[in-house]
Amino acid sequence: MLAGAGLALAPQVFAAARRTDENSWALLADIHIAADPAKIAREINMTEHFKSVSREVLALPARPAGVFVVGDCAFNSGEPADYAQFTSLLDPLRASGLPLHLTMGNHDHRENFWAALKEKKAAKRPLADKQVALVKSRNVNWFMLDSLETTLQTPGLLGGEQLDWLAKALDANRRKPAVVLVHHNPGMREKIGGLKDTDALMEVIRPRRQVKAWIFGHTHTWQVNQDESELHFVNLPPVAYLFHPEDPAGWMHATARRDGMKLELRSLNPEHKDHGQIVDLKWRTA
Repeated sequence: MLAGAGLALAPQVFAAARRTDENSWALLADIHIAADPAKIAREINMTEHFKSVSREVLALPARPAGVFVVGDCAFNSGEPADYAQFTSLLDPLRASGLPLHLTMGNHDHRENFWAALKEKKAAKRPLADKQVALVKSRNVNWFMLDSLETTLQTPGLLGGEQLDWLAKALDANRRKPAVVLVHHNPGMREKIGGLKDTDALMEVIRPRRQVKAWIFGHTHTWQVNQDESELHFVNLPPVAYLFHPEDPAGWMHATARRDGMKLELRSLNPEHKDHGQIVDLKWRTA
């Protein structure tokens, strides 16, 4: 029994002993964890997908500086039992000492989320009624926004108070590249309701040239674009199920620099044509 216990603890001890790469980040979106770990949606077991991603993150040669989950933590309507299962699945990442940064999507329920993750409820937030945060790091400031308007309503909304906070926070932290993380995509895409106040958000971030990228989920599609102002738009792949079977499911390993960011697609299907694809984002000038 003691030998078995030692073997069980060994991976956590190893993880704790690893060095941390302060420029390395795991970017996840649309994990859709259900209360029932055997739940299948669109031929995908969401729990098993999340476990696989967790194992990959923990197996990185150096421990990342943190893990971002960009919304839709819960399966469908943000039930308390979904978040109970979700919190249990976070245990290996927590045990490794990885900071976890989570925000809301349209399948989440904010109060149920806070009830399950009491440390998130208790944490000091810039806006008391939103799951927002400014995460500072060596080479980039990460601004996590909360676009949940109504659970199970497909489009999202930031609202004036959140946009005002973002503008002030960006102005107070103008010396370092900034990346904005929002669950919802800009505008409307393929009949999937996106962020209602996209134009208002763009009015905040486009002229503030320290903002280099808007990273989002929601559409369950992996894609990278850039607009005429040289602002990057990164659509993260889903950890959970796909809307289009030919797309990759998985996560992104990001490595931040002062002049850009390297993104590596980690497909859960290693045979997928895009698995291991690297996109090197070059930041627009300030």
